[in-house]
Amino acid sequence: MKRNTWNPQYHVLRQALKQMRLDAELTQAQLAVRLGKPQSFVAKYENGDRNLDFLEVLDVCRACHRSPQDILRCLEPQSSPANVLCRES
Repeated sequence: MKRNTWNPQYHVLRQALKQMRLDAELTQAQLAVRLGKPQSFVAKYENGDRNLDFLEVLDVCRACHRSPQDILRCLEPQSSPANVLCRES
């Protein structure tokens, strides 16, 4: 089954992960070092060129010192606009 990187929920996930990184005051390069990956890894998932699997999302959350629940809240249809992590950037 082909994955659709332009599914609206993937967009929300990408934006929430990027906001999580920014809130942690990390550059893409700094986050990549924490993940043991090249900077292009972070750039590609933030730009939608690749999707992260579930375990990779958990790794990003840990690297930003955030809870995976923060990301899951953003994917809920009734996500609160007051949730800063879920805002559009």
